[in-house]
Amino acid sequence: MSMPHTFDLSGKVALITGSSRGIGEAIARLLAAHGAHVIISSRKAEPCEAVAASIREAGGQASVLACHVGEMAQIDATFAAIEQQFGRLDILVNNAAANPYFGHISDTDVGAFQKTVDVNIRGYFFMCARGSKLMARQGGGSIINIASVNGVIPGMAQGIYSITKAAVISMTHAFAKECAPMKVRVNAILPGATDTKFASALTTNEAILKMVMAHTPMGRVADPSEMAGAALYLASDAASYTTGTCLNVDGGYLLG
Repeated sequence: MSMPHTFDLSGKVALITGSSRGIGEAIARLLAAHGAHVIISSRKAEPCEAVAASIREAGGQASVLACHVGEMAQIDATFAAIEQQFGRLDILVNNAAANPYFGHISDTDVGAFQKTVDVNIRGYFFMCARGSKLMARQGGGSIINIASVNGVIPGMAQGIYSITKAAVISMTHAFAKECAPMKVRVNAILPGATDTKFASALTTNEAILKMVMAHTPMGRVADPSEMAGAALYLASDAASYTTGTCLNVDGGYLLG
C-alpha cells in the first residue's frame, strides 16, 4: 500500500475551534501549510480574521466562522454555514475550552462549574456529534479533541477543568467506537504545560509551575507549535488506522 502523499491535506476542509491564538492557531497554520482550507473559529470574529488573513498572505486557504461552543444555537449555526459554504467537513479540531476558575475545588461556584461543563463537555460532545454526521455523508473524516494531561492527573487548583478534560478523554473513546463504521476517526491530544494566554494562570504561578516542571522530564514548558505536529498526523492519512487514541504531548509529564 503506497502512501506517497501521507500528510497532504489538499482539498480537505478543517474547522479548528479556539484558533484565534495559542494551540488552535498553531494547528490551523500547520494544517493550512499542508493544503487544507482552514476555518478559523472562536467567540469573536475579529481576532480570527487577523489569523485567516495572515494564513492567506502565506499562500494558504482560510476563512472565518465565529462560534461560541458553549451555546448550542451557535454550534448549529456553524454547521449550517459549513454545509452551505463548503458542503463538506473533513477535519474537526475541538480546541476551544473554558477554565474560568482557579482555586480550591471545594470553593468552585455553580456559575464557573456550569460554564466549564457547557463548553468543555457539552460543547465538545455536540461538535463531535454534528461533525461526525457531516463527515459520514461524504465518506469519513477525522475528529481531534484537545484534552489535557489534567484529564489523567488533576491539576492543582484546576478541579472542575480537570474533571471536564477527563470527560473529553472518555468522550473520545466513545465517539471513536461508534463512529468507526462511519469511517470517522476520533482521537485526542493531551498537551502538558504550554505557553499560551489560556494557561497563564499556571505558567505565571511560580509555585505551581515549579511543581509541574519537577514532574516534567524535559523540564520546560511547550511552545504551542509543538502541539501542531500531533494534530497533522491525526488529521492525515498517516493515521488512517488510528482511532480512539490519546496522544500525550507533555514532555514526559505523565510518566510520573
